[in-house]
Amino acid sequence: SVPAAIHADGGQRARAKLQSISITGGLLQLQKELSTGDFVEIAFQTSSGPVFGMAEMLEPMRKVQSACFQPFRFVALGDGDHHKLSLALDTAMDRNLIHPVSEQSQAGL
Repeated sequence: SVPAAIHADGGQRARAKLQSISITGGLLQLQKELSTGDFVEIAFQTSSGPVFGMAEMLEPMRKVQSACFQPFRFVALGDGDHHKLSLALDTAMDRNLIHPVSEQSQAGL
């Protein structure tokens, strides 16, 4: 997993671990779920450089004792960030660190 920084409305900040990623969104491991429908800023590091974007939080998938797994979809990603994310997804080294989500499973997000 890859560390991710989350900034929600009202200045709320959360640390998360990026469990999977695709060009359209991904899955975060959080200590506490965020409200479904919340718009957040998300940032994470790839071998191609940092990626910053705006995302909408989706319905949490499951909760365990100390964590919540919650998907998100990108709603705004600058051209440079989109390019860095695309390069990272195409890089074999990043595939070992970030598990891409298949198009089929991402279609439900």
